[in-house]
Amino acid sequence: MISTNQFKSGMAVVVDGILYTIVDYQHVKPGKGAAFCRVRLRNTANQKVIEKTFRSEEKVQDAFIETKLLQFLYREGDLFHFMDQETYDQMIIDKTTLGDADNYLIDNMQIKALMHESKIIGIDIPTFVNLRVENSEPGMKGDTVKQGTKPAKLQTGYVIQVPIFINVGDTIKVDTRTGSYVERV
Repeated sequence: MISTNQFKSGMAVVVDGILYTIVDYQHVKPGKGAAFCRVRLRNTANQKVIEKTFRSEEKVQDAFIETKLLQFLYREGDLFHFMDQETYDQMIIDKTTLGDADNYLIDNMQIKALMHESKIIGIDIPTFVNLRVENSEPGMKGDTVKQGTKPAKLQTGYVIQVPIFINVGDTIKVDTRTGSYVERV
């Protein structure tokens, strides 16, 4: 159990039997009355954000989040198969748990799974990934980065905007936080 003055952004807590991560918090000490803490919580199951107010003396249950190194094996519809790097057990994660991370997963990629009570609640993927361009309009000789962008389909099926000089077969670096082109590799 932790008190409200120990809250930190990103911390996992259990409130009313549901696992949340703290998005933002604010301690408030009004001129009259007791202090309280206003907290924005993200439900780890459905990613919805709620606001909740706790009294300063209130305690909530701290949740232990374990990280486990997994290797991406393959995709089967909306199910993604991973292998635990320590025990070689296979784990299946559905698309809703992955969120937007499925746009960047390539075969044999190493990721960190976030687990609570032996259940995967999310994954951490690298900030930048290198992906091959599978389909795009051909580039023109003399095109520069300042002349605009065009859509390009990557090896994962994800479509992003890239500079005109990028061609099919090129490998590009993509920022997984924003889903945008960074540079040609």
